[in-house]
Amino acid sequence: MIFGPTPLAQAEGAILAHSLKQGDIVFKKGRRLSADDVRSLREAQIHEVIAARLEDGDLHEDEAARQLAAAAAGPGAKVSEAFTGRCNLIAETQGLVQIEAERLDALNLVDEALTIATLPDLEPVEPRQMLATVKIIPFAAPVAALARCLEIAQGGDGGSDGGGSDGSRNAGGPPLVRVAPFAARRVGLVQTRLPGQKQSLFDKTRDVLDRRLAALGSAACLERRCGHEEAEVAAAVASLRAAGCEVLLVSGASAIVDRRDVVPAGIERAGGRVRHFGMPVDPGNLLLLADWEGLPVLGLPGCARSPKINGFDWVLQRIAAGIAVVPEDVMRMGVGGLLKEIGGRPLPRAEAVEKTAAKRAPRIAALVLAAGQSRRYGAENKLLVELEGKPLVQRAVEAAQASQADRVLLVTGHARTEVEAAVAETGVPSQHNPDYAQGLSTSLRRGLAGLPEEVDGVVVLLGDMPKIDAKTIDKLIAAFDPLEGRAICIPTSQGKRGNPVLFARRFFAEAMEIAGDVGAKPLIADHADQVAEVPVEGEAVLLDVDTPAALARLKS
Repeated sequence: MIFGPTPLAQAEGAILAHSLKQGDIVFKKGRRLSADDVRSLREAQIHEVIAARLEDGDLHEDEAARQLAAAAAGPGAKVSEAFTGRCNLIAETQGLVQIEAERLDALNLVDEALTIATLPDLEPVEPRQMLATVKIIPFAAPVAALARCLEIAQGGDGGSDGGGSDGSRNAGGPPLVRVAPFAARRVGLVQTRLPGQKQSLFDKTRDVLDRRLAALGSAACLERRCGHEEAEVAAAVASLRAAGCEVLLVSGASAIVDRRDVVPAGIERAGGRVRHFGMPVDPGNLLLLADWEGLPVLGLPGCARSPKINGFDWVLQRIAAGIAVVPEDVMRMGVGGLLKEIGGRPLPRAEAVEKTAAKRAPRIAALVLAAGQSRRYGAENKLLVELEGKPLVQRAVEAAQASQADRVLLVTGHARTEVEAAVAETGVPSQHNPDYAQGLSTSLRRGLAGLPEEVDGVVVLLGDMPKIDAKTIDKLIAAFDPLEGRAICIPTSQGKRGNPVLFARRFFAEAMEIAGDVGAKPLIADHADQVAEVPVEGEAVLLDVDTPAALARLKS
């Protein structure tokens, strides 16, 4: 890749390295300069730009990121669209993320241009949470280095340059990033009691455990209470096994202090086998790991009575995700295993560190505006005319539904009944705008008012742009990142801005004040520093149907 000052004579097709603003020209960093761009720069008396030019053996950052993310993604991980050399892996289900750490290190050692950052191995995740991000550091990646990284991601060692020593391939290895989903398990609980202990203590323990199980997708436990005696423990666990429980938990009235104590002795008397006692996690040191002919049995530490995270949670999460737990797994939990507060700290951790939610994919709503009067088209409502067998408005709605948008809302106005009938089979909800005659801004206001508070942004589609597809919408969503100054995302084709437009929730109140027959244009003008131009293939983002002639051109 050639990087640096670039004469305009060599700038067509180059990637602008820094944003450029001079007079009427506002070009964002990362823009691939077209012939028209170069002409505008020359007319503005700009003779050179700082840019990157790809050479043979280079692959554009977005395509490199997309390929590497696709190779790294396993079950439960969805690949987002790539933008500015970044492509994210997003959780599709609740469970534990699994990372092949050694291969990830090998991949990151191949070349400084190619990187993957992930969550910690076996971290609990929720749907839409970010699992990993692939980032290509410069504007392009070396094809040879990418090939080695792809091989590592797919289960090979990647050759000798940072990925292995002999180039051999270990095909069929587990995916680099995947999610083991939590599955409902039938859990049995034995609680032993000693004379004088309050019933409320056992009720609290069961309630806390039931909340833990609910968070992992399992129903409340089946419980037995018995005396703190070896024979009674054996009988209780046997009855739960006979009742079909898939996991057995034993909470002793007195803490387990030795692998020959009452609880482990009772488990072995019933037919189980103690595999390991103790763990390098605090709280949670006194956990007992046992097995009864493939049935996992855990002797609980006293801290399991508390809702606070402890070593028992780490083991229970793995079992709920269908991951076998062996003694070596428990013994390797020491790194990061200090979960309790340390008295010498000046402030408790909960006060000293701000708690933040795990980064997740943004929740983007899609508004399809279909309220206009279609005056330029003639007597027929253009939204109801067909292209390739479907009404234009139905094509717009289906594109939104097929995208990564969290929800879709249709805004109707003129010919409300006919428009709703045209999209009836999609099941999309609608919001009626009785003020449609006053212009596009009224439909935008009505649509924004109908969105729930949890959405992070909205992509606004026009019902008369039938060539917009889900991939275009997804690319806008991938580009959206207010923290990096991309709070308004606009697609571009051949250097020209088009539709749809995506903008962050923080602009909703301002958008509600827009009047007249305009959409988000005032936001774009007033917040140019927050605008990200998103290049897309083809001309779909520029093509609307205002007249029969425009529709005829699309059909041809």
